[in-house]
Amino acid sequence: MKHLFPFFLVLFASTAFSADLRGRMGVGASNQLANGVPAISLKIQQNKRFAIGGILGFRTDQDSTLYGAGAKFYRIIFDEPQLNFYLAGLFATENYLDGTKVKTGFQVDGTLGTEFHFQGLESLGLSFEFGVSAREADGDGGTSFETIGDNIIKAAIHFYL
Repeated sequence: MKHLFPFFLVLFASTAFSADLRGRMGVGASNQLANGVPAISLKIQQNKRFAIGGILGFRTDQDSTLYGAGAKFYRIIFDEPQLNFYLAGLFATENYLDGTKVKTGFQVDGTLGTEFHFQGLESLGLSFEFGVSAREADGDGGTSFETIGDNIIKAAIHFYL
């Protein structure tokens, strides 16, 4: 039973010391879409343990239009005074440019991450994430799996209103 203690500690960790973002919406940028299109990111802290988010990005020119849209779910597992550690899942649909053909596919990410807030500037959240990703495009004949590591610029930067 003592070996299960860390598991239960992660599941039922208190979040009493972190920046209180309950009910606040974060608006920012993310570059987590596999097709490379920068996205606008929204994140709403539902309560002290859960947050939901969404990303939307597109790029259009005379030859093609690329897009990506998805939902992201966060579970805060541990906190520090200016830092939240979380588990996150991203589910996105997007299209890719393969030569001259545009293919539609999906992306599913499972990550462990952290969101950092400077003392006195809790309205700005900087995120880092790492984990695994599964991606599939129509006509490819399979799903690709890869490890991911996202820094501040790629994971997300949110300004909380």
